[in-house]
Amino acid sequence: MRINRFVRFLLVAVVMLAIPAIASAQFGVSITVAPPELVAYAQPICPQQGYLWTPGYWGYATEGYYWTPGTWVEPPSVGLLWTPGYWGFGGGAYAWNEGYWGATVGFYGGVNYGFGYGGSGYEGGYWRNNEFSYNTYVNNVDRETFHNTYEKTVVNERASASVSYNGGTGGTTARATAAEETEAHERHTPATAAQTSHQQAASQNHEMLASVNHGKPAIAATSKPGEFTGKGVVAAGGAAEANKATESKETESKASENKAAENKATENKAAENKEAESKAAENKEAASKASENKAAENKAAEDKAAATRTSENKAAASKASENKAAENKAAATRTSENKAAASKASENKAAENKAAANRTSENKAAASKASENKAAENKAAATRTNENKAAASKASENKAEENKAAATRTSENKTAASKASENKAAENKAAANRASENKASAARTSEEKSAAPKAAKPAPARVKPVAARPEPEAKPAKAAPRAESAPKPAAQRQSAPKPAAAPKSEPSHESEPKAEKKP
Repeated sequence: MRINRFVRFLLVAVVMLAIPAIASAQFGVSITVAPPELVAYAQPICPQQGYLWTPGYWGYATEGYYWTPGTWVEPPSVGLLWTPGYWGFGGGAYAWNEGYWGATVGFYGGVNYGFGYGGSGYEGGYWRNNEFSYNTYVNNVDRETFHNTYEKTVVNERASASVSYNGGTGGTTARATAAEETEAHERHTPATAAQTSHQQAASQNHEMLASVNHGKPAIAATSKPGEFTGKGVVAAGGAAEANKATESKETESKASENKAAENKATENKAAENKEAESKAAENKEAASKASENKAAENKAAEDKAAATRTSENKAAASKASENKAAENKAAATRTSENKAAASKASENKAAENKAAANRTSENKAAASKASENKAAENKAAATRTNENKAAASKASENKAEENKAAATRTSENKTAASKASENKAAENKAAANRASENKASAARTSEEKSAAPKAAKPAPARVKPVAARPEPEAKPAKAAPRAESAPKPAAQRQSAPKPAAAPKSEPSHESEPKAEKKP
């Protein structure tokens, strides 16, 4: 037996190494035998507000599949939800995908664990204002102490055992949605220490093995992690009947053994005394009495369970009646509120109509005021037009006077230009006269030099005064045009550069005597 267990464990290790990794899966073990169907059980009552339900599942150890009971667990922090683990088929073997805590419930293989975990998402409740609201349709909570509850019908709750794995032969065919794929890459928190301890305790309990309980463990669910005894423990559906059948079978086997022993004693000890026969008869009677007592105890237990269920049903019916009365009261309250709201709406409508009438009167007054303002503006515009016409007429008169003054200045400028031309002609004539005089003087000087004896050298000195005399006469001629052009307007000063050419002729007079000095 030990050798077979070792070979099985070695085979599991080899398969784990051979299976390729599947995206977002966290493998614990992988085997070639599919896990059993999920266990059917009733949910124990929630022990404390804030605890969340984690469904039971089949784990795997060296001795095979074992049942990990469902239990109520305190989440690692407020706002987190539990995504159950699931078995998935791939690479020719079944691999376990670990569960985790997260902000939303992710993909768990489409396995219908019940109690709000219908195969996709979670309908057992939600977080609101740091408190968890329980859906009493799928959660067993005390409504007298739990005030954050509601009831919403969930149609996919399973009533019996169902498939416990995804893929492979007979498994679910669900695939992760886009939202679940995205959630798989979000931040996750692994199982708490209490959950891990709960799972380890189940793996070490021989009664939890599928090979022992045949899918109907005596501990199918618990109120708190790791508490496998006490009133919070719930057995699998049909487990009591299975236990009763086992006990009956043991009683029958024991009676059969006693019968065989009696027959053997009778055959082997035919000569024994009547006391020995009486002793055998007493043993038989004791066995029969024990069997009857056991049956009576079982009957009493069944009657007690039936009475308990009857009480629970009565309490549930009473609670339903109370809820119905509360709902009727709430409906009546809502009707009153609706009537008040309708009355308030009518008042608001009347107020709106009155406000609309007031706005219409105000709009008419505003339109009348706008018409008056428009007339005033038109009158002001006509006044401005008349003023602009008068200003344009005045500007036209001023422009005519300016043009007349400009024409006068143009005539004066022409007169000044004519005067300047006359002055220029006089200057040119005077310059020509001075040039003739200078030439005559130069001729006389040359004749005197040729007539005088050669020894008389001082003669050229007397020529210099003669050549210098015309220079003072030319200076007054330069000043004359400047005096005439000085008082003229700006328009007349534009022609002033023409008289300035007269002084340029004077240097030619000075250069001529210099040319005479060279001989």
